Amino acid sequence: MAKTATGRKIEITKNGPYVVTGGIPLATQTIGVNGEGESVEWVEGKRYPSQESYALCRCGNSRKKPFCDGAHSKTGFDGTETADRTLYKKQAETIDGPTMALTDVEGLCAFGRFCDPNGRVWNMVAETDDPAVRANFIRQVGDCPAGRLVAWDKKTGKAVEPHFDPSIGLVEDPQRECSGPVWVRGGIPIVSADGAGYEVRNRVTLCRCGQSQNKPFCDGTHAAVHFKAT
Repeated sequence: MAKTATGRKIEITKNGPYVVTGGIPLATQTIGVNGEGESVEWVEGKRYPSQESYALCRCGNSRKKPFCDGAHSKTGFDGTETADRTLYKKQAETIDGPTMALTDVEGLCAFGRFCDPNGRVWNMVAETDDPAVRANFIRQVGDCPAGRLVAWDKKTGKAVEPHFDPSIGLVEDPQRECSGPVWVRGGIPIVSADGAGYEVRNRVTLCRCGQSQNKPFCDGTHAAVHFKAT
């Protein structure tokens, strides 16, 4: 679903951190809300100094977050990868509309909540023959950090994806008073601890609280446990 970001990759180490190589930019990405508390925009914050390689904590216990400090070995972190490796489209439920379709893999939800405004995207897809609804639908689906949701143009049969340069975001969610996942953008390959590659996608979210039941991917548990990265 996405072109590979050549020369860049994220390797998952056994019960240890995400090892990032290829000089991938790293910055905080905050969920911005409107007056009703709905998620409506991404706000970039702190940009970390450029590094050719770095290790990101995935156990949630490092005292040097977002970077690993070896805490995983002291706490006995179990980072066993349990995610279904079936291709996204084979897992997805499809909801049809007049000009657009929506695919949804609920198990990938990272609880960004960009799907909720304007009547929720699952309802909006039925009104995508209205240009204003269609524009909001495409934007809201594209803001889903996990890529749980994908918008499809029925005329071309192609996914309508936002453009991302290869980069990593560290999600912060002040509305829910918690820190969210590692947001991987722009087709960066992710390699399992067993050496196999996951499907390369334009946007995915990796767990950094250490408690997802869908490792290495986020399942929204960070919000339930009020994970804080600071």
